[in-house]
Amino acid sequence: MGILRLELMSTLTLLEERSRRTPDAKALYAPGRKPLSYATLHAHAVRTAVGLRQRRINRNDTVAIVLPNGPEMATAFLSVSAAAICAPLNPAYRADELEFYLSDLSARALIIAGLPETPARDVARRLEIPVIELAWSAEDPAGLFSLDGLPASEPGTSFQGPRENDVALVLHTSGTTSRPKIVPLTHGNLSASARHVAATLQLISEDRCLNVMPLFHIHGLVAALLASLEAGGSVVCAAGFIAPSFFDWIAEFRPTWYTAVPTMHASIVARAPANRTTIDSHSLRFIRSSSSALPRSTLAQLEEIFRVPVVEAYGMTEAAHQMASNPLPPGVRKPGTVGRAAGPAISVLNSEGQPAPAGVRGEVAIKGPNVTAGYASNPGANAAAFINGWLRTGDEGILDEDGYLTILGRLKEVINRGGEKISPLEVDEVLMAHPAVAQAITFAASDAVLGEEVAAALVLRSGMAVTERQIREFVAIRLAHFKVPRRVLFVESIPAGPTGKPQRIGMAERLGVSFEAPAPSAAKYVAPRSPVEEILVSVWSSVMATRPPGVEDNFFYAGGDSMLAAQFVTRVRDTLAVEISLLAFFDSPTVAGLAAIVEEAMAAESSPAESGGPMNAGRLA
Repeated sequence: MGILRLELMSTLTLLEERSRRTPDAKALYAPGRKPLSYATLHAHAVRTAVGLRQRRINRNDTVAIVLPNGPEMATAFLSVSAAAICAPLNPAYRADELEFYLSDLSARALIIAGLPETPARDVARRLEIPVIELAWSAEDPAGLFSLDGLPASEPGTSFQGPRENDVALVLHTSGTTSRPKIVPLTHGNLSASARHVAATLQLISEDRCLNVMPLFHIHGLVAALLASLEAGGSVVCAAGFIAPSFFDWIAEFRPTWYTAVPTMHASIVARAPANRTTIDSHSLRFIRSSSSALPRSTLAQLEEIFRVPVVEAYGMTEAAHQMASNPLPPGVRKPGTVGRAAGPAISVLNSEGQPAPAGVRGEVAIKGPNVTAGYASNPGANAAAFINGWLRTGDEGILDEDGYLTILGRLKEVINRGGEKISPLEVDEVLMAHPAVAQAITFAASDAVLGEEVAAALVLRSGMAVTERQIREFVAIRLAHFKVPRRVLFVESIPAGPTGKPQRIGMAERLGVSFEAPAPSAAKYVAPRSPVEEILVSVWSSVMATRPPGVEDNFFYAGGDSMLAAQFVTRVRDTLAVEISLLAFFDSPTVAGLAAIVEEAMAAESSPAESGGPMNAGRLA
């Protein structure tokens, strides 16, 4: 059974239809959990929605969610959007960021996992936002949960579900202002986009998606989750992208496809040689990539490894994700393009806002049933974004005579770091809060792995001094790790354009900042040379689930990512009882480099005179 050929519907109606047609079919899977059927999923969503109503949460109230990735995050989105407006937030946000987002959303309630003290709980308490604790048992099917404080009632016949035009989801999107804009998406927008993705990928009920995308992001919510449910298929809700576990999940759950961002694909390619047996028997029929440009070399490597087509798509939050996509075979795929319109109409507009002929560059614009009607409470942004019925994407592109779109760059200043969209002015404001900084400008620099990386130029106050590391650590405790500038330059003045206004676009070229991927090291394996290096090699091998590395091997080129790096640093702290920062490891991602940092920290923490003996030796025993 394939896509439901009905008018656009709410997410709850979708679940109701699937429950009626195929009640016992499996909707959600998760590692270590029993699968969840469509009938149970629908009943759970209704029961939760009724409970929220009984807590006086209504259709137009916004309920924020801060949860780890996994099946409960998926079912929380589906359930909350049945009763109210769902606002999923990134669990990596710091307290200041959470305070901004929760205040900006005027959140009526916050749903969090039942942990005693978290930044989200503290911020909600300070803002006097009611906290609803979500709990689940590993014995229950994937995604079932209870909400503390909600009445345990059965679905009532009086419950009125959402309609097509009701807002289901709000997400923030970064723009050229420091204040992110709120994007409201209706049930109709989500339904249309899910249907577009399902049709593009020719999804059927036998398809199973391995979701490794975060479910606070439109890519994971629509392309992986809702498109699969639209087709009556199933979704494996993993706890995010964990590189060492990816091939285990491929073997265990036998998915027919997965969708990811280019940095994830690159990590999968790096780990492929050690997983040849799993690859030889995989069940994938295609691979999808979106959220930032996929390097042609990575696309070619994926197709060579898995022997299936890789389709690159183009999306944005305001379009409820998908706008264009390369087709599956026998359709023509054009590497280097993001394919043809795959849902909304796409045009390239000239400077007068009129469609340009094929082959002429201009601003990419869209319109269609999946496109938001406008930003919430932001008439200025709406006036700038919409022209002649088209939503301007801020991307520059060319449509060829076959309708394939090539993205040339962005007219906006948003930094796209491996799919994470970052407002440079948000980083500017944090930099300017440092007492030594007189001027700051954050900008995108090209990166061979991530596409773009965050960089900044600073002018210091007269008579004051600060190091690059001190600046980066200052930002790291105030913003999520992916927003911390990888490079900070100190300049006497910030380069400006002809009008005297600093121009972010082109700043990296003017200052000579870029990040190239170093060639793989040709050096031979270097064994541990000290007790600290031996311990670090052991921890690395355990976290990465690989054979012991050489001390000069780069953690990230070996397939590590930021999540694994956090696990590695935490394990090192616990094992050696020494405080080191994640930022320090990002700067020195080898055993040798981290060993030097650890040994320096140990020497600073203790001395023979204070300890009466070699205290560090006990840690290494």
